[in-house]
Amino acid sequence: MGRRLRVEADGGSRGNPGVAGYGALVRDRASGALLVELAAPLGKASNNVAEYRGMIAGLEAVLRIDPSADVEVAMDSKLVVEQMSGRWKIKHADMRALALTARDLLADITQAGGSVRFTWIPRAQNGDADALSNRGMDGDHVADWHDGAASEDVSASAQAPDAGVGLSPEDLEPTRDTDQLPVRPPRREGEPTRVVLVRHGVTDFTLEARLDGRGGADPALAPRGHDQAEAAARGVRALVGDAESVVISSSLRRARETAEHVADALGVTPVQVADWDEQSFGEWDGASVGELVAADAAGFAALRDDPAFAPPGGESHEELTTRVLAAWEAVVARGGTVVVVCHRKPILVVLAHVLGIPHDRIWRLAGAPGSLTAVEAWPGGEAVVAFTNRT
Repeated sequence: MGRRLRVEADGGSRGNPGVAGYGALVRDRASGALLVELAAPLGKASNNVAEYRGMIAGLEAVLRIDPSADVEVAMDSKLVVEQMSGRWKIKHADMRALALTARDLLADITQAGGSVRFTWIPRAQNGDADALSNRGMDGDHVADWHDGAASEDVSASAQAPDAGVGLSPEDLEPTRDTDQLPVRPPRREGEPTRVVLVRHGVTDFTLEARLDGRGGADPALAPRGHDQAEAAARGVRALVGDAESVVISSSLRRARETAEHVADALGVTPVQVADWDEQSFGEWDGASVGELVAADAAGFAALRDDPAFAPPGGESHEELTTRVLAAWEAVVARGGTVVVVCHRKPILVVLAHVLGIPHDRIWRLAGAPGSLTAVEAWPGGEAVVAFTNRT
């Protein structure tokens, strides 16, 4: 067990849904030292979405500080605390997606030897996180690291342009309980390529939190994975209807087997394209997160945070990006409706590319096994993301 840390998180919305932002901080429970303060605006969102996003930001910070920590997450949101503790059901689709993202982070901490528990506190005891969330609602981006890391505390005007910059207000419509996103692009020639990205179902390696990349053991889907693949196939069929479609899969077995379910539902034959394979983890393939952290914590952190880092005998994220984006451009140039069955990191590469998300933020994108992500894309780089992580 590593350090004893406390996450305090909050989120708010001026209108519910309205202008929203989150705040989070991490303290060392032994010394009381403040390690990091975080805040960001969320566009138009609900209170609950903002609260979840604050909690997720805090857990992501824990993974940077010490993945093996004993963590207490303290919040004044009874809803988030009870749902994340497993005592209340999560009925809303957007809440389920955020909870899946959070549970992925919890799994990373647990696999590294840490633990997480959730504690409800009165609002009066959550004043620091509340103040940070108000800064987020005011448009500030805050990332103040007090534990030897470089600090960043800048206003929204200093950030990279948002997805909606350059569009008039009437081109923006609020989505349900999510950020305000452009739902129709500027006028352009021709029809977009409609792409559905499908993450494969689970394997035994997935369930055991083991790395499983290109050139590794290449396990088959677990029984639960076949169930997820069949559900994904039904979702794709409902989405594309009778439109003439092409199904592409990576060359890895779990993607091929998932693609067979999808292709059967559409009445087509899947095509393999190896450039959609998962990242190669080389000698680390098959190792669990906990084993890697115990053996080489710095290397594991680099695998997640440094796009130029490659495990021994494996690929870097930059190398993965080069081949995946080549495959992506080929799909966009094809036109029509294309279903690509692949893996979490290739899907993150595509979303980071079309949305302009920097590498240090891609892990904020959830991607559950068997989930669907839909993108409309034009040659030249224009794209609109219709939804992500739909199960």
